[in-house]
Amino acid sequence: MKKQTLYGRKSLKRIQDYPDILTVEETGELLGVSTKTVYKLIKEGEIKTKRVGRAFRIPKSNVTCYLGIECKLPEDR
Repeated sequence: MKKQTLYGRKSLKRIQDYPDILTVEETGELLGVSTKTVYKLIKEGEIKTKRVGRAFRIPKSNVTCYLGIECKLPEDR
């Protein structure tokens, strides 16, 4: 009998497997939350982003800082 996991195959990717700049969808996948929750975190200022046109781009370092894994953010200008 095959053992089932709580997570889908996509969610088993490691942080290192993601690109350095993430989309909202990739950030949601990495955190295990919906895109709606990611937008809420962005709006509340929990995760720092950059705008490219109308889209948000999120540096992976900002997500790891949010998670408390590694926090080496440059000072705001």
